Amino acid sequence: MTDHASQHVIVRATPERCYETVLDVERIPEWAPDIKEATVLVRDDQGRPGDVAFRAAAMGRSTTYTLRYSYGSNPLRISWRLLEGDLLERMSGEYEFLAVPGDKDATRVVYDLGVDLLIRLPGFVRRRLEAKVVHAAIDDLKARIEVGAPAS
Repeated sequence: MTDHASQHVIVRATPERCYETVLDVERIPEWAPDIKEATVLVRDDQGRPGDVAFRAAAMGRSTTYTLRYSYGSNPLRISWRLLEGDLLERMSGEYEFLAVPGDKDATRVVYDLGVDLLIRLPGFVRRRLEAKVVHAAIDDLKARIEVGAPAS
């Protein structure tokens, strides 16, 4: 069964700044506490991350997985899908960074994630994990952009 999470938030920064912060995958461990390491294995012809290996804390242990990032015709959208992982059977997701009409310094960040784990977990454990992942993806990202280290 696929667990699905979707969330959005308004961030006080331009869509481009939000996009660049997420695109800087090697610095994600600086603002997402459960991500311990992110290594770009392959870059596309524009220098953006293609395949990225992650090491993360999950359920009291360390887990590893590799994602393939994709960039479509929307210049402010990043999507990914699982290539391999030791606890994950399937994972896909995306960020989209939308301008807020009438406020050039605000962005509506939309996050969407679908996950199938290789192990079965009770519903309350899955919901707790989902809340933790969404918190990092939305709230920790917002904090990084608005009050954290400047985007490079």
